[in-house]
Amino acid sequence: AYAERWVRSIKEDCLNHLVLLGEGSLKHAVSEYVEFYNHERPHHGLENELVVSQSTKISAEDCVKVRSRLGGLLNFYYR
Repeated sequence: AYAERWVRSIKEDCLNHLVLLGEGSLKHAVSEYVEFYNHERPHHGLENELVVSQSTKISAEDCVKVRSRLGGLLNFYYR
C-alpha cells in the first residue's frame, strides 16, 4: 500500500505535468521529486510538519525564501 501511494503521488504531483524527453529527463525529475518528497514536503500525519525538522531557530522577521524544483512545479518556502 505504501509503494502504491508513493507511485500515485509522484504521478499526480510531478510526472503528469511534464513532457519527458528520454531516460535522462525522467531520472532528473524522479530525483528532484524524491528530494522534495523526503525533505521539503509537509507530512499530513505529523500535523503538516517536515519529516526532517529544521534544527535552526526561525524568526518571524526573516525573509521568506523559496526553493523551486522542476521549473517551479515543486516549491518549498522557508525562512
